[in-house]
Amino acid sequence: MTQIAFGCGLAAIVAYAAFRAHALDRSGAIAAWAIGSATFGAGGWPAALVLFAFFVPSALLSRLGRERKRGLVDVAKSGARDARQVLANGGIAAAAIVLARFLGAPLAAAFAGAFAAASSDTWGTEIGTWIGGRPRSILTLRPLAAGLSGGISAAGTAAAAIGAVAVALVAQAAHVAPFWPIALAGFIGATVDSLLGGSVQALRYCPTCKRDCESDPHICGTATVVRRGIAWFENDAVNLAATVAGAAVAASIVAR
Repeated sequence: MTQIAFGCGLAAIVAYAAFRAHALDRSGAIAAWAIGSATFGAGGWPAALVLFAFFVPSALLSRLGRERKRGLVDVAKSGARDARQVLANGGIAAAAIVLARFLGAPLAAAFAGAFAAASSDTWGTEIGTWIGGRPRSILTLRPLAAGLSGGISAAGTAAAAIGAVAVALVAQAAHVAPFWPIALAGFIGATVDSLLGGSVQALRYCPTCKRDCESDPHICGTATVVRRGIAWFENDAVNLAATVAGAAVAASIVAR
C-alpha cells in the first residue's frame, strides 16, 4: 500500500507539472496520473523509469519548433495532449505492467515495448516536423504535406530509431526487459503507425481550401469529407495500434 500511495502522489506531481507547462490539458493530466499511478503501483521505480524515458523526452520534444508546428493547418490535433492521446500512448503499457505481476517477463517486455513504440513514433514525428523537409508517403513515396500521417523522412526515421533505443536502454538498465527486443519492438510499432496512418486512418478533404487534412471541420471551419480510410479510425486509434504492435512484438520475442 505504501508503494501505491507513493506512486499516486508522484504521478500527481508529474501530471500537474505537465499541465502547468501546457504539455497536457486537464483531461490529459488526469489520464497521465492514472497511468503513472498504475505503473508505479505495479512495477515500482524500475517501471516508472521506463515511463519517464518516454514521457519526459516527449514533453520536451513537443516544444521544439512550436511556431512551425502552428503553421501545420492539416493535422488533426496540436498543442497540449488530451486524455485520448495520453491513453492511446500509455494505456496498453499500463495494462501490461499490471498484468506482469501475475504473468511475468513477457508482459514486462510488453510494457516496455509499448512505451518504446510510443517513444519511437513521438521522436520521429516531432523531430521530423521540426527539421522540416518534404515527407513522402511510406506506401507510395509520393510527397505529402508536412504533418499528415503516413509520411516519412530521413530525419524522422533516424529520430524514430533513437526514440526506441532510448526506452530500450532504460528498460535494460532498470532490469525490466532486455535491450534488443524492446528497441526492435519500438521501431516496428512506429512503422506500423506510419503504415496505418497512410492507409486505414481517415484522410479528409476540405472543399474550401482544396487540400487534404485530418480534421473535421478543417481549420478554416469547413466540414470535410473522407476520401480514404475509415471515418472513425483517426490518429489516436493509429497510436493505440502502434503500442499494441510494440507490446506484442516485445512479448513474443521474450516469451521464446
